[in-house]
Amino acid sequence: MLFSWRLDLNWSGVIDSVNQKIQQDNMELFGLMIMMMLFKGTLTSMAGPVPSYDMQRILATKSPKEAAKMSGLVSLVMFFPRYMMVTGLTVLALVYLGPDIQLAGGGFDFEQVLPYAITEFVPIGLKGLLIAGLLAAFMSTLAASLNAAPVYFVNDVYKRYIKPNQSERTYVKVSYVVSLVLVIIGVVVGLFLDSINDIMQWIFGALFGGYAAANLLKWHWWRFNAGGYFWGMLTGLVAALIFPLAMPDLHPLMAFPYLLLVSVAGCILGTLLTKADDIEHISEFYRQVRPWGVWKPIKDKLLSQNPSIEVKATPGRDLTNVAVGVVWQLSLVVAPIYLIIQNWDGVFFSLLITVLTSIFLKFNWLNKLDEN
Repeated sequence: MLFSWRLDLNWSGVIDSVNQKIQQDNMELFGLMIMMMLFKGTLTSMAGPVPSYDMQRILATKSPKEAAKMSGLVSLVMFFPRYMMVTGLTVLALVYLGPDIQLAGGGFDFEQVLPYAITEFVPIGLKGLLIAGLLAAFMSTLAASLNAAPVYFVNDVYKRYIKPNQSERTYVKVSYVVSLVLVIIGVVVGLFLDSINDIMQWIFGALFGGYAAANLLKWHWWRFNAGGYFWGMLTGLVAALIFPLAMPDLHPLMAFPYLLLVSVAGCILGTLLTKADDIEHISEFYRQVRPWGVWKPIKDKLLSQNPSIEVKATPGRDLTNVAVGVVWQLSLVVAPIYLIIQNWDGVFFSLLITVLTSIFLKFNWLNKLDEN
């Protein structure tokens, strides 16, 4: 469950090229990478559900308590089988493909490990089921993003600013065109990528930094408005596109703080240089959501109008539950890994941590969620 500041893995004589891969992917300073992942993850989580299928699942529930149960169940159900399968396939591939990787030297494509494991070790029938499952997972992710983009463009741009009084059929046709253009752009970009890992690190490590500030401040600062959101998103996303070209050697995770600062500056300037939102709308939002952060002027206004209104927030308890929840999720990741490699002490201690953190979260989190 614990880790050192440096990765300190030596594959010499086993698969020498893995040492090169660790250096190439900047994984040796493991503690620094974990710190950046926690920093980025905390900020993006505080920004709320991603406005796609995550938000759809949240809004489909009946209450905050039900939404929390749904999120917890996703982690509980998905983590254990997912990492058990990934670890099993990895161990099989490394054991049986290891000599070939060693012979290939630095020219081996590590992204071929999973296809090799599926081809060589999964029996007929189950192999088809596994590939169908992987394709379904891929298609669900693709479909969610592909369906969300035309909605944003048609409703927020085309319908509002370009042609506001067209028929529904026209808007549907425009959405088809936007979807097609996105697919073509995605395919073209994919043809020029040397590594899936490279683009994934920039998407999750850097690009998220471009919109984290705007989505964070919308919950935590009463003065924040649409102007701040727009300019914060724009500056962050433009910076995320420029950074890989201007600083190609900069690791995506290390780029996150710089992108965050650029986006925060855009948010603050965009907010202060544009008109504030209607105070009544902001007050109603605060009354319903009760967010953390800088909301004292709004809270005081509500209480002066109606002292009986309950606007309490519990950031201390929530932050404690977040910290325990991180450990809970981590234990669900490492337990199946220990199980596959038959490290029984690791299995015992990780499951013990899962049980203890579950009990804590039951009493300090689940039992105290609002039903309304």
